[in-house]
Amino acid sequence: MKDAYSLILTAIEGGTYRPGDRLVESELAERFGVSRTPVREALQRLETQAMLVRDGRSLIVASLDHNQLAELYTVRAELEALAARLAARHATPEEVRVLAQMVEEDRRAKGDPEALARANKRFHRQIHLASHNRYLVQQLDLVHRTMALMARTSLAAEGRGETALAEHARIVDAIAAGDGAAADRALRQHISMAWETRLKLEAQAGG
Repeated sequence: MKDAYSLILTAIEGGTYRPGDRLVESELAERFGVSRTPVREALQRLETQAMLVRDGRSLIVASLDHNQLAELYTVRAELEALAARLAARHATPEEVRVLAQMVEEDRRAKGDPEALARANKRFHRQIHLASHNRYLVQQLDLVHRTMALMARTSLAAEGRGETALAEHARIVDAIAAGDGAAADRALRQHISMAWETRLKLEAQAGG
């Protein structure tokens, strides 16, 4: 059974609770069928991790400003590229086959941005694991947890789903070939395109 922390975090990642939403201890306890003490401890932990922020006496889901997003993408690009480079060196044949299968299966979700976002998360997680470096995986978990604070997925932009899947295929090809430099480049390009797409979405929303 999942603990209160995991339940609340999953709800934030899934968009049940979005940036700016107020989290009330009693409501969360009732929603998830747990007592208030573990909920209180979970909220404190999420506040420590900057997933939640204080608004007076209340806790709300944090939001990321433009500078925070830019910093997050910079760190993500470096860590993800390292994971791809290490995966090209250490991934087992089975892991490479799973990555390739993911790309093929994810094509079926092309018209569904939310399904694509979930598939994208699974794909990147698989690369992290294929790096066979537990400390890198821990850091990437933190980065991806923080990414849950983005109001919407960049995969919602028109045409982005298709190009993202093509980028995924190039990353897998490089890992399968054992070419660390190419995997690094392909992953950096993928993150760069995701950031560029998000900037465009921000600009449109601001207009």
